[in-house]
Amino acid sequence: MTNSTLLLPQYHKYLNGAPVPFSRRTRRNSELCLVVLVFISLTVICFGAVFYLPEFKATYGGTINNVYKHIQNAGPELLLPAHGNSRHDGVLEDPHAAWDKQILSAKIDEDYSDKRKVLERPDTGNAIKRHIINNSSFNPEAESIVEQVQTSQTYENSELRQRRNKVKEMMKHGWDNYVKYAWGKNELKPVSKRDHSGSVFGSANMGATIVDSLDTLLIMGLHDEYKLGRDWVANNFTLENVKIDISVFETNIRFIGGFLTCYAMTGDTVFRDKADYIAKKLLPAFQTPTGIPYSLVNLKTGNSKNYLWASGGSSILSEFGTLHLEFVYLSDITGNDIYRQKVDHIRQFVRSLDRPNGLYPNFLNPITGKWGQRHVSLGGLGDSFYEYLLKAYIQSNGKDLIARDMFDDAMASVMDNLVQTSSTGLTYLADMRFDRLEHKMDHLSCFAGGMFALAGETLGSDASKHYTDLGASLTETCHVAYDKTATKLGPEAFRFTDNYDAVAVRGTEKYNILRPETVESYFVLWRLTHDNKYREWGWEAVQAFEKHCRVSGGYSGIKDVYQIDSSKDDVQQSYFFAETLKYLYLLFSDDNLIPLDKWVFNSEAHPLPVKELNTQYRMHQRVV
Repeated sequence: MTNSTLLLPQYHKYLNGAPVPFSRRTRRNSELCLVVLVFISLTVICFGAVFYLPEFKATYGGTINNVYKHIQNAGPELLLPAHGNSRHDGVLEDPHAAWDKQILSAKIDEDYSDKRKVLERPDTGNAIKRHIINNSSFNPEAESIVEQVQTSQTYENSELRQRRNKVKEMMKHGWDNYVKYAWGKNELKPVSKRDHSGSVFGSANMGATIVDSLDTLLIMGLHDEYKLGRDWVANNFTLENVKIDISVFETNIRFIGGFLTCYAMTGDTVFRDKADYIAKKLLPAFQTPTGIPYSLVNLKTGNSKNYLWASGGSSILSEFGTLHLEFVYLSDITGNDIYRQKVDHIRQFVRSLDRPNGLYPNFLNPITGKWGQRHVSLGGLGDSFYEYLLKAYIQSNGKDLIARDMFDDAMASVMDNLVQTSSTGLTYLADMRFDRLEHKMDHLSCFAGGMFALAGETLGSDASKHYTDLGASLTETCHVAYDKTATKLGPEAFRFTDNYDAVAVRGTEKYNILRPETVESYFVLWRLTHDNKYREWGWEAVQAFEKHCRVSGGYSGIKDVYQIDSSKDDVQQSYFFAETLKYLYLLFSDDNLIPLDKWVFNSEAHPLPVKELNTQYRMHQRVV
């Protein structure tokens, strides 16, 4: 049976070619009506969306006039695809070629500033900038440190950003607890949650943690915390009520250095004036027959003295040799040349002395001008003397040739006498006592990896390549000392014998008090080589500090790095903020945040500007 048999009889004739009973005109009219109805329906739907969808109604007011104006303002972007050519400052450009994320970010900030709150990127500078501008001493150059913070995060991956933000969170955790439990005091006991009166400044309320933290807070963009500290300095910092003997060295690197950095970065004259005020309080310590200052000065009476244990009351090489950067810069920004005269005299006097084996012993009698005990070290008691020779040359933009000559001469003797290689091939710096080597390297000596690498980068001498290689080798040795512990934190000192290699042997050497020297070298080596292993080693240190040193009240040192559950020493050192966390933060930041060609770090990691190369040097303008 075919399908045609199912048709009604009256339709068979039309299948055989008979005319269809409907005219072509009738069919055209029906189709036209249908098309018109469809068009009207689509028009109603489109205009309804424009005027009644919530997004349009809320944004454009729901009126024909407002929508028309928006369409006019939108221009061709309303109809053209977003990935086509566009105009920037009147010039055609291809967005696919806009590889400079900094330019794109600036454009987004300009066009959509009111909508960027949903992004997770924190405000890293505007509040600081507003604070600086509102200050009566505002200098337009002060904005540059804020811009460095803002632009330092341009080229990075998400992992790097997360690591940096973790360090920032550590800073805030420690700072917030200091504010809560020890505000205005020198340091915090994070386990006991009270102030620490046993610091190098004793029970005097000098706010050491505040001063040491200010530039780190500024660099990290913690603007509210910075402002809190700055206002405390302006309104509460004084030495008039301090009646104890204080360390000239520690006061210089922490307080004078900290204030000078904040002045350089912000132009806020309160910091310059506070640094000048402190330095005047220290000048009585320089009143000795040789001009070599005593270690301690009483701020109330001006009486000065040395430590009784220091080789018959000698002054200490690393202390009187770690004043040059701060005092020279202070003279340049105040116009008072007394500070430069004091440190220049120290250098000339020391330079004139005979040196055993070409080395500088750690003790010098300020009365007789004779060397004390023949102990030589790039660790405690000697370290920063050598550091400041190199950095004074850098700070002067290569003009301080005396500092360079002294550094090169000293390092030649160090490499001949103190640089050693262990049985497993590790390079280390031994101590020397009366011409006999002690195969021990202090954690404090771990700064030398960065120092030698920096010398190799900046001096351009025949020894530069050797300096660079030595710096990398020493840094690797310090990392090995960290890696050999259960906590992955380095001990205070480690030894090299037939049985031990980069391991602390004595119980008194097994502690870690949040020191910065190893991560300092990681930072410097990263900046100079961009070898990613230094960032990985730094991240290992971050994780170790978090796991073993973090407590509810902040961060504490531990007593034995070889024990997972070591007891805490209950001290949150101020230099943990000034140095350790700052170096770690910069390790995970872009090179244009505190670039090494424009800043030089003092011994407390307070960056000071390089003369002539850094517009934030703020040289004092003498009135003729």
